[in-house]
Amino acid sequence: MSFHQQRVVITGASRDFGRTLAIRFAQKGAEVFVSARSLEASRRVANEIRELGHERVHAFACDLSDAASIRRFADELAQCTDRVDVLVNNGARWLEGPDILSASDEDVIDTIATGATGTVLIVKRLLPLLLASDHPDIVNMISAAGLPAHHRSTAHDAFYAAKSAQAGFADILSRRLRPRGVRVISLYPPDFSNPDPLSPQWESTPRGSGDVLTAHSVAGCVFFALGQPRDCFIKSFHFEQVPDGPTDHR
Repeated sequence: MSFHQQRVVITGASRDFGRTLAIRFAQKGAEVFVSARSLEASRRVANEIRELGHERVHAFACDLSDAASIRRFADELAQCTDRVDVLVNNGARWLEGPDILSASDEDVIDTIATGATGTVLIVKRLLPLLLASDHPDIVNMISAAGLPAHHRSTAHDAFYAAKSAQAGFADILSRRLRPRGVRVISLYPPDFSNPDPLSPQWESTPRGSGDVLTAHSVAGCVFFALGQPRDCFIKSFHFEQVPDGPTDHR
């Protein structure tokens, strides 16, 4: 499907799946607004996209753990566009360690602030721009770690807390924004491989029933949900994890 004329905001877009989505949205014709903690990092991705021949890309700094940074990002975004058609809440800090004592207090605070508080504040600040669109969508890249009873991740407890908070926020947001025409779509992937979308591995990575989930397939779910008519509201995607496969690292 084509995303021509659509304006897409992606947080945490400087690396990994955020970068993948930024490139794939641009390849499908969208005007892309990418953010990362540092402006230098988001500019690197924006330049990659321009080198592909897509000029409609904009780079911003946004530290999701800092409310003032989120406000500045929203203000700068509003100077560039009068609407947002798709907001992808992808930014989150990964914190390793299955022992609650293994992380500093500062790391715990930053992880929860980035994943939980940051997501709430981004939606709060960008909601006026979303409501200015005639087909607004919010996509939340959560994690299997946000699901009840999930235990296969090597993530720190604080990461689990952040993702569980995101899941709860997404659920109530879906109910409260649907009457205003906003679809809220959440994805709960386990660990998945993320080959570079600009490399041959993007197409050649195995995608059989016994293989680890790929970014190609996860991105396909995002585009499928967004491409449905407005009467079709796909609230969430849940993925079966490969038995005895790698633990979740999202």
